[in-house]
Amino acid sequence: MLSKSYLLVHIALVPLYISLALYLNFLPQNISDNLLSLLRQAKSNFRAQYLKATITNNFHNTATIPNATMSSMKFVPRRSEERGNADHDWLKTFHTFSFAMYQDSQHELFGSLRVINEDRVAPRTGFGTHSHREFEIFSYVVAGELEHKDSMGNIEILKRGDLQMTSTGTGISHSEKAHGSKQVHFLQIWSLPTTSRLPPKYYTRHFTDEEKTDKWARVVAPVGAPGVSGDREGAGPAPVQSPLTLYATLLGQGKTLSRPLEGKKGYIHVVQTSGYNEGKAKGASVKINSKGGEELTLREGDGAYIFVGKGGNTLQVENDGDRTAEILVFDLD
Repeated sequence: MLSKSYLLVHIALVPLYISLALYLNFLPQNISDNLLSLLRQAKSNFRAQYLKATITNNFHNTATIPNATMSSMKFVPRRSEERGNADHDWLKTFHTFSFAMYQDSQHELFGSLRVINEDRVAPRTGFGTHSHREFEIFSYVVAGELEHKDSMGNIEILKRGDLQMTSTGTGISHSEKAHGSKQVHFLQIWSLPTTSRLPPKYYTRHFTDEEKTDKWARVVAPVGAPGVSGDREGAGPAPVQSPLTLYATLLGQGKTLSRPLEGKKGYIHVVQTSGYNEGKAKGASVKINSKGGEELTLREGDGAYIFVGKGGNTLQVENDGDRTAEILVFDLD
């Protein structure tokens, strides 16, 4: 009879045996394709779990996260100049979280929120065809026009106010390029889905400046939430397979808005509308606070992690600057 340790060793070596069989073409093509798909899925799931574990460890460090029994809302600033950034000539980009060549173990993930990239793409250039799986990816267009093409047959020109949402599920390929003679400025946002192996889906929504002026527009919300439609194009927020709700506003000078947060945490980002700036944030200015809690001033490109307290969950945002501020607020479980 084989010993238990002998069996465990061979079980541990199964991935190696499979890899060798695939490499040496010992398996029929249909079996090889299925195994490769399973291996890719396992890799994707492992990375997602690793990212969740990493951010849990990072933000449960007592030096970083406020006390879990705090009575008021707490903020941890994420300054614009501290974000990852790169100037590739055709692409000028900022990374709130680890992405591509920028890696920071303190900023990997927050709740289901994985990526906030603020991109500026030069005319007639962009991201060629590439693939994604197991991410919810949405593009929020600030200025210019963004051309989207994907393997599901979607071809679309997105303009200011448009929000395009791709639930990549088991996998899609797409390209995103600046359309026309002007630069496109947009935010690409990724979140982790709560359910894996879903079929890919595509949605677009449009929100006018008027809908966002001095009020909150709910632009993304979880599938099944009130007012969320599963139509490819429709009214209301785009559906996302994550516990994430995204609000947007254009807040005028001297105006104040309140935003109740239903989740345990949130994130706020002030869009860098005054132009690409690698230095200390400037431009529009907003002050955030909660009843009886601390205050924090943010300018264009700045953001903040929000920890919702037991004594109050309402975020107050005041424009204390000299121009309109475009603001995104994520409500996260």
